[in-house]
Amino acid sequence: MSSNHTPPGEQRRVRARAMGIGVGDLETGRWNAITDVRGVAVGHHTLIRGAGALVPGRGPVRSGVTAIVPHGDDVFRSKVAASAHVINGFGKCTGLAQLLELGTLETPILLTNTLSVGMVADACVQWSVKIDPGIGISTTTVNPVVGECNDGYLNDIQGRHVRAEHVFAALDSAAAGPVQEGAVGAGTGMSAFGFKGGVGTASRCLPGSHGGFTVGVLLVANCGARRDLLMAGVPVGRELEAPAAEPSHSDGSVMVVIATDAPLAPHHLARLTRRAVHGLARTGAMSQHGSGDFVLAFSTSNRIEHAPVGLTRRLELVEDNGPLVDGLFRCVVECTEEAVYNALLMAETMEGRDGHVSQALPVAELKKLLRRYVRLEG
Repeated sequence: MSSNHTPPGEQRRVRARAMGIGVGDLETGRWNAITDVRGVAVGHHTLIRGAGALVPGRGPVRSGVTAIVPHGDDVFRSKVAASAHVINGFGKCTGLAQLLELGTLETPILLTNTLSVGMVADACVQWSVKIDPGIGISTTTVNPVVGECNDGYLNDIQGRHVRAEHVFAALDSAAAGPVQEGAVGAGTGMSAFGFKGGVGTASRCLPGSHGGFTVGVLLVANCGARRDLLMAGVPVGRELEAPAAEPSHSDGSVMVVIATDAPLAPHHLARLTRRAVHGLARTGAMSQHGSGDFVLAFSTSNRIEHAPVGLTRRLELVEDNGPLVDGLFRCVVECTEEAVYNALLMAETMEGRDGHVSQALPVAELKKLLRRYVRLEG
């Protein structure tokens, strides 16, 4: 049985910053993760089962689900300002229409594989109704937000093995602090730039003179051709020897989730989502025809109550044309770029259905290459 443990002889995985790859000038949060935004929690549930030939509906299984929870209260009753950007819409992300119309997020954000979106959305509704039994009866219905990437190269994607109990497990395990990366949760069966991909995260903190706010990004990397991969400006994909086997697709997808504690309105958050494109471009991502590339963003400040008591409310918001906005843009770009690197560097080689193998990015060779380009010391 294949697993996401390091194969014999493969170098231990390491995050970009620990390896010596610096991205930008801003300071990271304590965990260098989306959970550095106060109140945000992340949970994964990983499914790895079976090996050998594909038997649709039975396996092998290389999949999972990841939950990003904006805060620890009832998100339906205490919504957060949110927005989204569709880079390329060859994807099946649910809940975007209401999110864009109202500018509010009222459930955790769930990430999974393409054909499991419906089942995960249904589980999100079940979870929300359990917390608030009045949904759809004494008050409005709920809008589950579920994003996806295609893990069919390694996984029996037709089997839709991500079930309600797995979604509940991801939600129940969601916690602050360090976030697992690589081949975990929604990233389990993903491949990126011809190597093993998966979940990556990073954060940035603005200095006190610019509000001291934090921005965090979590993404699922499942996009890009090997020849296009850039790291710290180095053409890594062209320089490294081609792996023995690599995923044949190069379009793939990426799901990017941005969180911040800066007091932003939906139109501010929409601007942040569009800046994630610059971070992706720095890694060589192309957003090809077959890519399902989505960016979601939310602010944990200025919650929106489900049942307001008054006709108006007062808010403190970031100035549209002040220096803080540019700082937040820079945070998003740096976080997105580094999160892609972390997804690649933390993912381990995995064998999936029909003997398909997604090779890990070779750390030792990468270090030699980056030193040759004077991107690492030593």
